[in-house]
Amino acid sequence: MAMPTDTPNRQIFTVSELNRTVRQLLESTLPLLWVEGEISNFARPSSGHWYLTLKDQNAQVRCAMFKNSNTRVNFKPGNGISVLVRCRVGLYEGRGDYQLIIEHMEEAGFGALQRQFDQLKVKLANEGLFDQAHKQPMPRSVNHIGVVTSSTGAAFKDILAVLNRRFPSIKVTLFPTAVQGGQAAEQIVEAIDNANQNNRCDALIVGRGGGSLEDLWPFNEESVARAIFNSGIPIVSAVGHEVDFTIADFIADLRAPTPSAAAELISPNGDEIIAQFAGFETLLANAINRRLQRLNQKTVELRNRLQHPGRKLQEQVQHLDHLDIRLKRSIQGILQVYRHKITLRRDRLLRQHPREALAHQRQRLNDAINQISKAASRQLKEKVSHTEQTMHLLDAVSPLKILSRGFSVIRDDKNQVVKSIASVTPGENLRASLIDGELNIEVTKITKTDVFTT
Repeated sequence: MAMPTDTPNRQIFTVSELNRTVRQLLESTLPLLWVEGEISNFARPSSGHWYLTLKDQNAQVRCAMFKNSNTRVNFKPGNGISVLVRCRVGLYEGRGDYQLIIEHMEEAGFGALQRQFDQLKVKLANEGLFDQAHKQPMPRSVNHIGVVTSSTGAAFKDILAVLNRRFPSIKVTLFPTAVQGGQAAEQIVEAIDNANQNNRCDALIVGRGGGSLEDLWPFNEESVARAIFNSGIPIVSAVGHEVDFTIADFIADLRAPTPSAAAELISPNGDEIIAQFAGFETLLANAINRRLQRLNQKTVELRNRLQHPGRKLQEQVQHLDHLDIRLKRSIQGILQVYRHKITLRRDRLLRQHPREALAHQRQRLNDAINQISKAASRQLKEKVSHTEQTMHLLDAVSPLKILSRGFSVIRDDKNQVVKSIASVTPGENLRASLIDGELNIEVTKITKTDVFTT
């Protein structure tokens, strides 16, 4: 029996109209969905869009993820990778195939861990455990470093390599622990507690090398976070690579991007210490030279102020002697102080640095001290000798010296020195000054003698 070709009130769809209607029904009826599955048939054409199939053991579905969405995916997808996608159901009208339009993609299991991470982060932040006020400062001098990490991992080797390069004499104690797996968090907490009970370390490095979120998860456990917060020893968190962040990073007193960077941050630099020590040596020599110059200038000024004859000269000579004694004591005191400082710094460096590296510096210091001492002693002897010569010269030309040889000075009643008999008359009273006193003389007779000149 033949079917009628046209019937009143019959709605006829073209294939395009049918597919469009089905697409609209799917998109308007089903909300955004989360779907988990394994990637297969992954394709990345030149357009930048991704096309793939999601499957499980019993079924599969075609998917598309357009360029404006897939640029936000932070991992490299490929066949065989299990993923979790947020998508909407649609229909490709050209083929009539129903498909999923993916708006977001993450590795399977990542989303749950990320949500757990975010929840713990908010909880600890609300308790104030991230506050800067709770952060312990790193000690200025670190002589003993504790490391909480795996004994077989690359992190510990990297830390030792940095410390051997920067300051080989620094002490390092390993508190071994697992850094991934179900028992890792408990072991990390125990290692931190052991380090605090040991109480010999100046700082702790807690960390490991990089890995996935699952690998780093022990450092996101609440027990580890609270162990770090309660540690009496300052802790540097060095978990993963520079881009990796864990709860331990927020809790720790200091965060380093890598274990190697942590060793760099808290270890002293031996080369810088040696350079600083050499600078101290230069400053010491310059200070002594300036002090000697000032004292030399003062000695010259005092010498120029010396006057003659008599008591004023004696006072100045005595004052110069006192200054000479003070100069000697001052120089000896300065040398003793700086010798003591040099000894302290030398002993400290010997305790903290290999003996071979310090032997050269110690020899240089001894040579510098000997040179400075010899120069100071030589200058002092020269100044004392010059002063004694000046005193002898002044004493030789002193009028008192002339009087001591039997000469006298005669003055009239006007206190004028009598140089000739022409200024004297008989009966006049004169005064004769001798070395130990004066004589009053009455002129009774004047006798003129011949004076010969040559």
